[in-house]
Amino acid sequence: MKIVKTVVVKNALMLFFLIAILFPLGKMFFFLFNSDIKAILSNPQFFSALKNSIVVTTISTILSVSLAFVLSFCVMRTNIRHKATISTLVTLPMLIPSISHGMGLIFLFGANGIITNFFKMHTTIYGFTGIILGSVMYSFPVAFLLIVDILKYEDYVPYEACAVLGISGWQKMKAVTLSYLSKPMISVFFTTFTMIITDYGVPLVVGGKYLTLPVMMYQEVVGLLDFGKGSVIGTILLFPAVAAFIIDLMKRDNTSSSYTITPFRPKKSVFRTIISYIFCSITILCVLLPILSFILLTFIKKYPVDMSFSASHIIRTFRMGGGQYLCNSFIISVGTSVLGVITAYITAYFTARTFGKSAKFLHLVSITSLAIPGIVLGLSYILFFKGTWLYGTIAILILVNTIHFFASPYLMIYNTLNKLNRNLESVGMTLGITKLQILRDVLIPQTFDTVIEMFVYFFVNCMMTISAVSFLAVEASKPLSLMINQFQAQMSLECASFVSLLIFVVNVALKGSSSFIKKKFVCKGTADAF
Repeated sequence: MKIVKTVVVKNALMLFFLIAILFPLGKMFFFLFNSDIKAILSNPQFFSALKNSIVVTTISTILSVSLAFVLSFCVMRTNIRHKATISTLVTLPMLIPSISHGMGLIFLFGANGIITNFFKMHTTIYGFTGIILGSVMYSFPVAFLLIVDILKYEDYVPYEACAVLGISGWQKMKAVTLSYLSKPMISVFFTTFTMIITDYGVPLVVGGKYLTLPVMMYQEVVGLLDFGKGSVIGTILLFPAVAAFIIDLMKRDNTSSSYTITPFRPKKSVFRTIISYIFCSITILCVLLPILSFILLTFIKKYPVDMSFSASHIIRTFRMGGGQYLCNSFIISVGTSVLGVITAYITAYFTARTFGKSAKFLHLVSITSLAIPGIVLGLSYILFFKGTWLYGTIAILILVNTIHFFASPYLMIYNTLNKLNRNLESVGMTLGITKLQILRDVLIPQTFDTVIEMFVYFFVNCMMTISAVSFLAVEASKPLSLMINQFQAQMSLECASFVSLLIFVVNVALKGSSSFIKKKFVCKGTADAF
């Protein structure tokens, strides 16, 4: 009976992933046959957009990864203080939509931008330069976290051996540091590249006439309802994401944690410490300036004409449905977080704690969403679910966001469950304790910290995403983040800044609440256990 129940749950999960991932993608690929692919690919506008995307993405990725590497080196390889605070501040851009980064650049460097007016500058932020700056702001916090995680687990023993053997600094860097970082950094590069090339938020706001593929896809699908052309562009945008997925998969499979790592001990250097403080301070200032500009534009009447205090933009936003859209976002975020955490936990339990072909299949499908950009997933959902009862509802937004953000929380709990004693279930069976009881009384309490992180990840990303939901949302189900597109099109930048600020405040409040819960309950539970 227990085996039958397990098989039923596994089959239900497989059916869920088939309907939520594989069938929609298959429908999008089917639309390729209804399109004149040769005519689309030979179109000068398409070729220009493709070239523009590759150029700005490559430059932005190099700058973003370089900035993230230097910053992570300052945090992990020097003796500066308040490292946790610095890491928190530089990752604040992850709490606002990508389109808000473009808005922030306009507020700062536009024709009447704050910095432009202050320094009497005569430059334009629109086009090539704006896309690169916005893309770097949007992507470098993710690259920073990835590189910090890599440096955190670098073993110090080889460096001690080099010191004993009298190996020079350059030889040590080449033989130890570069050797350790080479493969992980390739993964970081491709992950950052994928984030930038599939984003349409920044190019949509500051791109001007500099057209990129995601913006072209957005215009063709949302504006012209040309699903065939959108499918061709979506398939092309899958290529870098699939490459990043394969590289990350190969790296993960080759990773070993079977040995004890000696933490890195940075050498004391006053010069290095001062330089690190200066670099971190400049980076934090650049990160905070757009957020501060949101606050300024929210509470003034009209920049730069009338700088008097006003709450008119807040009132206007709520009169135009901001309250309803905020409720929609909250419902979507909570619904996605609950569905995502439950589905990811159950899936990870089977893939990490059981064996067999079905477990391997579930694991492969679960991490497949890493290779599907949100803009492509949104298009595939339109094609597959259009005409069904699900289309146009909040439920489809919950479903698409669950799949869009599924892989990372799933890997969080998968890795955590893999670290727990694998003999718990066997011991439980000899004592007459069921797997369900072990799951409820042992595994879930032991992994509660990770569960909170999973919930926060789903919630924060749902609050700020504009990619997949922009294709699927209707007026009744529209989330708050899409009001930024609406206000930007109306050139009501003050209202757009308030929406960005509101999303930021909600996400900060949730992260603060999650930290309090972990300190209050998780730490207390751990202390009680010992």
